[in-house]
Amino acid sequence: MNKKTLILINPSNQYRRGFALRRQSRQVPLGLGIIAALTPANWKIIILDENIKPIRFREADLVGITAFTSTAQRAYEIASVYRGKGIPVVLGGIHVSMLPDEALQYGDAVVIGEAETSWPNVINDFEAGRLQKIYRSPHADLSQYPIPRHDLFHPSYLFASIQTSRGCPMDCDFCSVPTFNGHSYRLRPVEAILNEMETLPQKLIYFVDDNITGYSKASEKHAQELFEGMIRRRLKKEWFAQASLNISQNPELLKLAARSGCKMLLIGIEAEDENALRDANKHVNLALGTKTYKHAFRTIHQAGIAVLGAFIYGMDSDTPSALQNRTKFIERSSVDVVQASAMTPLPGTRLFNRLQQENRIIAHYTPYSWKYFHFSDVVFKPAKMEAQELADNLWMAYQKIFSKKSLRIKLLRTLWNTKNLRTAVWAWNSNLNYRAVSMEKPPVVCYDLQNISSETDDIH
Repeated sequence: MNKKTLILINPSNQYRRGFALRRQSRQVPLGLGIIAALTPANWKIIILDENIKPIRFREADLVGITAFTSTAQRAYEIASVYRGKGIPVVLGGIHVSMLPDEALQYGDAVVIGEAETSWPNVINDFEAGRLQKIYRSPHADLSQYPIPRHDLFHPSYLFASIQTSRGCPMDCDFCSVPTFNGHSYRLRPVEAILNEMETLPQKLIYFVDDNITGYSKASEKHAQELFEGMIRRRLKKEWFAQASLNISQNPELLKLAARSGCKMLLIGIEAEDENALRDANKHVNLALGTKTYKHAFRTIHQAGIAVLGAFIYGMDSDTPSALQNRTKFIERSSVDVVQASAMTPLPGTRLFNRLQQENRIIAHYTPYSWKYFHFSDVVFKPAKMEAQELADNLWMAYQKIFSKKSLRIKLLRTLWNTKNLRTAVWAWNSNLNYRAVSMEKPPVVCYDLQNISSETDDIH
């Protein structure tokens, strides 16, 4: 009996390549690996990944496509090619979950939520000839989390990705994670995580969690047991993850993280101004206070770990002078690696709903305008400046922050602060990644429309 063929597709934004520009910054499509692991053995599974190369048509019995907001247009274009050849397409991912009615115009079925809880039903229904239009997935029990099919990812990936938890109890204005994964912080069993790590050939690991240590004593204990397990098993991996600023209040946990291989932590700083933090509903940073930033960075550095600081341009209280002050703060601070983004109202966030109600979203010729929701372009009307002023100030910030002189200074500063050459190398390479993303092309104001052309002609 011949196996049926399932093709799983990771589309890439064709307008801005972003992290796909450099091999060092590409991230595996972990969700597709999970779906592959849940697909029965009587299926042949192929992952087509546009992080690596553009899609070329391949015959299949069923196609599954994941989508972020910035890749939604491309996902729909690829779907149209397969559907045009009579091949059913299932769409999923965070964008589809936030806007399922839109996605249903471009797919035969949509999966809303964490797909692993409903994927077996999708396969069973397809095999029985009764594929449904909508599958709603409750939040997954992470004790039943399957080991993703890492063997199906392209071998050129330098980093492997692993997930240890889901959900976030915070309610940042711009974040869609609580809507998609819930406010409850769910933990995956430590031994299962360690077992998965032992199977990975890559030395470099990215923990995709929104906060590796969480916000409670239980989640801190979970992280501690994970770090101790990595040391005990002598995994000898180097890794980075996201965390909140409050991790600086636990220097012993930071030292343990460093011993287990942590080289960098992405911290959502967002702004140096408390008015801007209030705009974003950034509770943790407000509670600690902006005056604690310097001490927090120092504590993380003392563990030998670099700080990847994430900053946002375009809060409602931001003026052009406020943005210039943010750039000065970034340049003068001891943040080692910089992620500087345009405020982007993603579907599913309170920010998106509010700006939509206020008629301030200017890139609304969907699905074509979704490709501009890439954190580098201006897709809304700022409150205290013109949209073009925000774009201009963001470009000026990029030119200063990512100048070769600035990056060399940061390299030396990281080496001095962490006393760790390997950490400094991590920071240097990460800054080159963000430089490539930020300097790919100048930010534009997305008045409808810059370009509504389709890229389907390259899918043969």
